[in-house]
Amino acid sequence: MADIDVSKIPEAQKPTPENATLLQGFEWNCPADGKHYQRLLSQVESLKNIGVDNIWLPPGCKASSPEGNGYDIYDLYDVGEFDQKGSVKTKWGSKEELLALSKKGKEIGVGLYWDAVLNHKAAADKTEKCMVIEVDENDRTKEVGEPYEIEGWLGFDFPGRGDKYSAMKWHWYHFSGTDFNAANDKKAIYKILGDNKGWSSSVDGEQGNADYMMFADVDYSHPEVEEDVKNWGVWITKELGLKGFRLDAVQHFSQRFSNEWVQRLREECGPIFCVGEFWSGDTENMTKWLSEMDHKFSLFDSPLLYNFNRISTSEAGDLRKVFDGSLCAVAPINAVTVVMNHDTQPGQTVATPIEGFFKPLAYALILLRNEGYPSVFYGDLYGMKGRGDEVPSEPPSCGGRLPDIVIARKLYSYGMQEDYFEEENCIGWVRRGTHDKPYGCAVVMSNSGPGTRHMCVGSEHKGEVWTELLGWEQGEVTIDEDGWGDFTCPGVSLGIWVNKDAEGRDQFPVKFDSDIYKEN
Repeated sequence: MADIDVSKIPEAQKPTPENATLLQGFEWNCPADGKHYQRLLSQVESLKNIGVDNIWLPPGCKASSPEGNGYDIYDLYDVGEFDQKGSVKTKWGSKEELLALSKKGKEIGVGLYWDAVLNHKAAADKTEKCMVIEVDENDRTKEVGEPYEIEGWLGFDFPGRGDKYSAMKWHWYHFSGTDFNAANDKKAIYKILGDNKGWSSSVDGEQGNADYMMFADVDYSHPEVEEDVKNWGVWITKELGLKGFRLDAVQHFSQRFSNEWVQRLREECGPIFCVGEFWSGDTENMTKWLSEMDHKFSLFDSPLLYNFNRISTSEAGDLRKVFDGSLCAVAPINAVTVVMNHDTQPGQTVATPIEGFFKPLAYALILLRNEGYPSVFYGDLYGMKGRGDEVPSEPPSCGGRLPDIVIARKLYSYGMQEDYFEEENCIGWVRRGTHDKPYGCAVVMSNSGPGTRHMCVGSEHKGEVWTELLGWEQGEVTIDEDGWGDFTCPGVSLGIWVNKDAEGRDQFPVKFDSDIYKEN
């Protein structure tokens, strides 16, 4: 049979693309036992079954120690293959285990995104002398005192790897700043001096100039640095069969270089997805950054996350304002929406607490609407380990029903969206379905008492009997001749309503084993 020419199919009859969902595949306090890739491998089929299409892997390049999460990055080209910094494996596992996960993902259609830490390097192999000038901690454009020589941890030889994959060795002139003088054990922010040295001009204006963040700050004005890191992006994409990247701290390193890096990546590897970490409540600043990117790019919708925080921690917060000032309100195609991630979980420096009662509501708001690309957090799906008395462990969120909300997205969250946001503490919306995904859904939520929303799901659904798929609200709603129904939810909760005879209803409640650590 000849292939069908999709371009000749009328728009209304074209297949509806299936909703995509991203899982952040780790949390900050995962055990440092080198078994994380094995655990993900054991779960990848279950994740695919509930609608997870891509997994954002942790930063798996060799860190400063076997316990390092990878943001303390030592060697880009060591992903658990060489005996360096105390072990062959990273905290997350070995390269062989990583390749096994990649192979399984390809077999069943789950893509892998790599967490790329390109701003800095840590745990140098030796010190090197260089000229610096101290800058003000709060304004890096202000110099303090006169230039002088320091002994900085700025020499990277990678003795365990040698020249495999890359022969480049890093020296003081490959960096723009550092924070420690080994000659006198003084901590400060030192701007490295020399020909063509200085902070990047294409970074955020945080603290005067956001170029320096931590450790040894990579200088992307140096041609050797640029070429090596561009080569690395292509190498790791092909080596692991990656489908995307999460770029750490994008406002802290050269936007010009980021553009060039993405361009090289896509020229040699095809349509690779890229999302940047840019924690800000300033949507205008974020959209300005996006508009200056020459290539399609996404950012995490941190303003929406801050709205979740504000509403959930306020008494009867105004749900109607949940999307005010969010990235997905002004640039939905560029917004990756989150409820929590490793940076914002309890105990982290940018912790953004969301009350437990609000998490099902927040997940419904990112998973069951048409704006943004939702990222589900590992710690909400499997629970968080905690750090002793300092940060207690937490069970899976949403009363263990997060998998149900994820699969509801896969099955029912399609078609025209209509909002019913008239009441401060009870809002709702409907998705009317499409010609080939016809069922649709109706969602109602309250952060106060029990709620009811009179909503229209479309006359095409007249006579259907709808029930609530989480089991949190009882009863039936019969859709009237004009497509209307009264949809309810319990107090401080939500209801997700779907035709009781819709395809896939037999999957609820979802059978999902969240005990990912049971063998340990």
